Amino acid sequence: MTTEATTPGVGVDDLTATAPPPGPRLPLALQTMLFGSYRHRWLPRLRRRYGDVVRLRIYPERQVVQLADVEHIRAVFAGPTSVFHAGEGNVILKPAMGEHSVLLTDEDVHLRARKLLMPAFNGAALRGYRGLVSELTEREVRRWPAGTPFSSHGRMQVLTLEIILRVVFGVSEGERLDELRTLLGRIVDVGPVDLLGWHNPKLQRYGPWKRYAHAQRRVDALLYAEIAERRLADDLGERHDVLSRLLAVGEGTGDGLTDAELRDQLVTLLLAGHETTATALAWAFHELTRDPAQLAAATTAADDGDEKYLEAVAKESMRLHPVISEVARKLTRDIEVGGYRIPKGHTVMPSITLVQGDPAHHDDPSAFRPERFLGDGPPTGTWFPFGGGVRRCLGAGFSLLEATIVLEAVLSRFHLTPARLRPEPARARNITMVPGHGARIVVTPRT
Repeated sequence: MTTEATTPGVGVDDLTATAPPPGPRLPLALQTMLFGSYRHRWLPRLRRRYGDVVRLRIYPERQVVQLADVEHIRAVFAGPTSVFHAGEGNVILKPAMGEHSVLLTDEDVHLRARKLLMPAFNGAALRGYRGLVSELTEREVRRWPAGTPFSSHGRMQVLTLEIILRVVFGVSEGERLDELRTLLGRIVDVGPVDLLGWHNPKLQRYGPWKRYAHAQRRVDALLYAEIAERRLADDLGERHDVLSRLLAVGEGTGDGLTDAELRDQLVTLLLAGHETTATALAWAFHELTRDPAQLAAATTAADDGDEKYLEAVAKESMRLHPVISEVARKLTRDIEVGGYRIPKGHTVMPSITLVQGDPAHHDDPSAFRPERFLGDGPPTGTWFPFGGGVRRCLGAGFSLLEATIVLEAVLSRFHLTPARLRPEPARARNITMVPGHGARIVVTPRT
């Protein structure tokens, strides 16, 4: 296979640079702590000091390089998948999602998994999910307490988990799914300290890490029981949920997924398929309640059924408050970026946070302006909450559809105000950044 330099600043062949990128000399433990809990503040400071290419030392990957230049990032996304391994770059997720996860595999193995999952999230499938999302959203918002502050993030997590459970399993009732709802909430609700136990079996003997490992084993038991039961169904071809689709694909061909492969894809969908959308919606409510003009515009859009504007609200929430601050690619060979040499085995991290908050790409980037995404939208490559290239998130379309439907249902029914005027700080939760106090709001029925 022949590869070539993608841009003047990025190359995989004929490398001339020898110097490594600059970066802080702080101990690995301290850099890991700063990145895990304060990356939204720390990374911009590093960029101001060291530039667009910065080397860090972060557990468990140890050697990572942050990228903030759009052209460098575009080159990484367009680069050979044999050189830029996204699966290996996501190794931090392996203990939770498993080695077979579509997020953790590379090259041919990844393409096989992606091909199997893609029909569940294509255009036809999305149109089929619209009624389900609307039904579950209406049922959820009818429960909201009028005049009493509550965590919109918490309610969005409940809703988006219910939606993804129905999409994945096709059913929502039963003791097994009831237990899964509780356990998945525990699996998702982890902080930077909890993540240390994912990659350290010794820690899993103690305290919160032991409890987390127990919850994870129980989730696995429930999923394997569901898989075994579903394999016996004689109507797989007539079902449209993801589990049935995956089982039907391999039926009678000898190319079916093993139970372990199915488990890993189901966990990936259940965890990644609800947490990010819930957080993006919570940030949207947080911003709308603090800007009467934007709230009025979004409410009018909801009344008029203007889904393009409501989608723009969701996209601007994802821009201003990236749920995940970066994507990762582990290198299988040395590359050159911006005049620096990055060795094989290092992980390059295109920074969503730095690009989407850069005034060179987004005018007044700290302001919440959904109008940015109307018309032509921001310049190409300056908004990538779903990643980029061939590894762009399979569920991107589903996430935006879900967010649009939820915003329309909430805004057409309620008037929203913040529980308190002071903006909530971002807080690290697993690999995401969430509203520090849950994006607490007060809703009042519209008359």
